[in-house]
Amino acid sequence: MGRERVMVMIKLVSIHKKIMNKKLIIFDIDGTLLYSNKIDSQCFADTYKKVYKISFPTIDWSSYPHVTDDTIFKTVIKEHFQRNVEVDEMHCFQNEFVNLIQERRIAQPEAFKEVPHARKMIERLLADDSYEVGIATGGWKRPAFVKLNHIGIPMSQLHMSFADGNPTREDIIKGVFQQTDAQKMKFEKVVYVGDAPWDVKTTRNMNIPFIGIRRTGDVDVLRKLGAKTIINDYTNSELFLSAIDTAQPPKKVKG
Repeated sequence: MGRERVMVMIKLVSIHKKIMNKKLIIFDIDGTLLYSNKIDSQCFADTYKKVYKISFPTIDWSSYPHVTDDTIFKTVIKEHFQRNVEVDEMHCFQNEFVNLIQERRIAQPEAFKEVPHARKMIERLLADDSYEVGIATGGWKRPAFVKLNHIGIPMSQLHMSFADGNPTREDIIKGVFQQTDAQKMKFEKVVYVGDAPWDVKTTRNMNIPFIGIRRTGDVDVLRKLGAKTIINDYTNSELFLSAIDTAQPPKKVKG
């Protein structure tokens, strides 16, 4: 009996240690899980012109107060019409936006390519009790679902947060934390995986370790902003898992 009790205690300690050693890995979508940045941006602008008969001012997202669909849409409406966005209006715009993304996805499938092995990496993380996986994207939920479904990302176990009702990217990441907190999950480390300058800025603001994904290998784009850990894709799964362990919050840069 004594030996059995010892074995039970060892097992409980092992389980407790595994729970305490969990890591939360949060992914962006566009440019991080699939190469949809350009087509997504153009769809947004084209939808705006179709609905309002006015050219969209710019798809240089860095020129907006925050790089989220909610803030971008509200900012442009305010500039063009000097008023706030109505709820039904945003819903109608999203309908048109999603429809156009669906059309372009069928007509231009090459514009919605998966970042190599992104789906396999998420599936591997989900199959490992040491990890929880989240999605925190500056896009709205409905178009995000279209893109995730397109490359077969399993979503039932993901902690997901979107731009709907969230003006900043910090708010969106906090949305993931609210979900894991509600489930009383604790993590020894949280890592955000993204591809854009605003991802670096957000994780630096929140002191969250960051892994950069750069399709063409132009790592200096993120490195100059303070990102340290940058890879091309998820082809080398061991490299990515190692990057999780070594990832650090982006450092502050001068200027």
